[in-house]
Amino acid sequence: MSIFSFIANNSRWLAGGFLLTLFSSFGQTYFISLSAGDIRNHFNLSHGDFGLLYMVATLASALTLPWLGKIVDLYSPSKVALIIMPLLAVGTLGMAFSTHIAALIFTLYLLRLFGQGMMTQTALTTTARWFSASRGRAISLVTLGHNVGEALLPMIFVATAAAVGWRYTWVFCALLIILIALPAISHLLSKEREVQLIDSTPKVVAQREWTRSEVIRDPWFWVLLSGVLAPPIIGTTIFFHQVYLVELRGWSLTVFAAAFSVMACSTIIFALITGHLVDRFSAVTLLPVFLIPLALSCFALGVIDTPWAPFIFMSLMGVSYGFSSTLVGAIWPEIYGTQHLGAIRSVVVSLMVFGTAAGPGISGWLIDNDIDYLKQIIAMGIYCLIACAALYLASRHLSARAQDNT
Repeated sequence: MSIFSFIANNSRWLAGGFLLTLFSSFGQTYFISLSAGDIRNHFNLSHGDFGLLYMVATLASALTLPWLGKIVDLYSPSKVALIIMPLLAVGTLGMAFSTHIAALIFTLYLLRLFGQGMMTQTALTTTARWFSASRGRAISLVTLGHNVGEALLPMIFVATAAAVGWRYTWVFCALLIILIALPAISHLLSKEREVQLIDSTPKVVAQREWTRSEVIRDPWFWVLLSGVLAPPIIGTTIFFHQVYLVELRGWSLTVFAAAFSVMACSTIIFALITGHLVDRFSAVTLLPVFLIPLALSCFALGVIDTPWAPFIFMSLMGVSYGFSSTLVGAIWPEIYGTQHLGAIRSVVVSLMVFGTAAGPGISGWLIDNDIDYLKQIIAMGIYCLIACAALYLASRHLSARAQDNT
């Protein structure tokens, strides 16, 4: 089946997942940070003060996710959307009307939990459950919502804020969620997808349905996490300190920002390619190689100091993001089944959120203690290569375990 036929035959479910990842943008760091300057000015916060508040709110959301994420296993996707999206809207309104530090922290907590956390959790868990042999292709299309959000929403936010102010722009975000996104997503996901015969024979099938407690006790789960969490943590850490990096290299911040378009294109292309590869070979098979582009991107950034180096880095980072965005959604149902997928993914997402909150802070602490930032980036690349070796062992073991139980 061609990609166009696949989209046409599954348009409502793919569109519902796509919109979930798109509107998760309101809780993503890149979107919230658009108001960082205004927030610091209003509350008289330093960069470090706001960073600390943001980390506290993010870590609190990470601690909540393992408990809240289980609702994806208990309720239908449309009902979950009716629960989480109004609470995301409350968070966006909080950004408009918070006048006290405590209210700001709670607002950030809501945005991180129900935006980055639960919107993505619902989209990827539902998609992975509804598709089997075509799971990779479906997830690659659904996760494009993240990339579209990164490409369009910052420009829209900045333009709107220039016209009506940043607070009223957040009110506009809340209205967009309640009046447009919620009705559309709830309608699209209201009809459960029936898995058809062609979708019932994936390359790798979990030998049984694992519970979350069983998964946590599986040592290979933690080996997988050592690699799966690398792209979001490393990417967030590098981009958080991008201004300092540009100053170190003597690059133009404008040129560095322009290179993001290269990363976006590369991410989209390789997300779709990875979706095809997952369906053809399985996510488990791809585990040993998906961190290689990330390792190369770190080495390029740490070693090459020419003005065009950011474009090499961004293109390779996009390849890694494309691989990981699809692979991370497909790997867990392959290994552990779909019955408790929401609970299992909630642990993964929680640890990812925790890592993306801690990574920039640890790196900043190392910088303050005179640990060369470029050497830190090279060390990240070395870590990726070590993780590749661990994932190779995991891939062989998990493939053998699946065959032994068929």
